[in-house]
Amino acid sequence: MSVSPSILYSFFAFALGAVVGSFLNVCICRMPKDESVVFPPSHCTSCDYRIRWYDNIPLLSYLLLRGRCRACGASISAQYPLVELVNGALALALFLKFGPTPIFAVLFLFCCAMVVLTFIDLEHRIIPDAITLPGIVIGFAVSFFVPHFGWLNSLIGIVAGGGSLLLIAYLYQAIAKKDGMGGGDIKLLAMMGAFFGWKAVLFIIFAASLVGSVIGVGVMLMQKKDSTLAIPFGPFLASAAVLYIFCGNRIIFWYLHLGR
Repeated sequence: MSVSPSILYSFFAFALGAVVGSFLNVCICRMPKDESVVFPPSHCTSCDYRIRWYDNIPLLSYLLLRGRCRACGASISAQYPLVELVNGALALALFLKFGPTPIFAVLFLFCCAMVVLTFIDLEHRIIPDAITLPGIVIGFAVSFFVPHFGWLNSLIGIVAGGGSLLLIAYLYQAIAKKDGMGGGDIKLLAMMGAFFGWKAVLFIIFAASLVGSVIGVGVMLMQKKDSTLAIPFGPFLASAAVLYIFCGNRIIFWYLHLGR
């Protein structure tokens, strides 16, 4: 019984995302500590046991080892298979939407960066410049070679993305007399503007603010804390950017024609 090429390609797309997701776990673990993501090789954080290739197969090894280190039996965080699963699903979704095209490669790189930023910001409340600053440059450079983006749209997007959050941060600081928006968020939105342009920036700010407000209020009600509760905004920006990739234009079209 033969397998259709589309199913086979889809499997490879998911596998590619999961394999890259394994490397993203290294980035998530080491970048906040300013450690190399290349050396030393993957090892158990409890006993320093060097992980063999057969114990480093995305998703499968975690299940076979039952979430524990082969050497010392220490528990392995569920974050590792989660990142691999999420990245595999993103790669598959991008492949199904764009196929084996340059746009797929560019957006896959962007989504990988969003996965890393999200998990780092959730745990450490930081967005590494090592990702956002090169991301701005890469996004702008890509716009010269991929007509889908356009260099002028990218340039305006950088200014609109970074400038809009910078203005919001300045106004909040002037009114509340305290910082409310991190510099990492400003650079992150500038990076998103570099990849997608100024129209996407407007969508991302709106969607991230809407979802962030709903979740923020819910968390405060559950934890019975006041409005000073700090919630990282980076994951909401990243989620909104991914939403824009897959259905942003349709949502914008629906909104503009709402009530007509």
